[in-house]
Amino acid sequence: MSQITIYLDMETEALMDAAVKAAGASRSKWIADTIRERIRTEWPASIYALAGAWPDLPLAEELRKAGGADTKRERL
Repeated sequence: MSQITIYLDMETEALMDAAVKAAGASRSKWIADTIRERIRTEWPASIYALAGAWPDLPLAEELRKAGGADTKRERL
């Protein structure tokens, strides 16, 4: 495991400390988790779990049916 030194201004450090406290984690774990979140290349499982969460929301196919015909595009 590597160690990295970062320099933060006092305001940023205070904001980070508040977030760390709210998360109930160490600074190191919070920073590592935040980096993992930022570099993730796919949606987290919690987002996929939202599919169908709003039963009264129409599906994309239903929304597309209500649309009119596309306008003719100009030639370039």
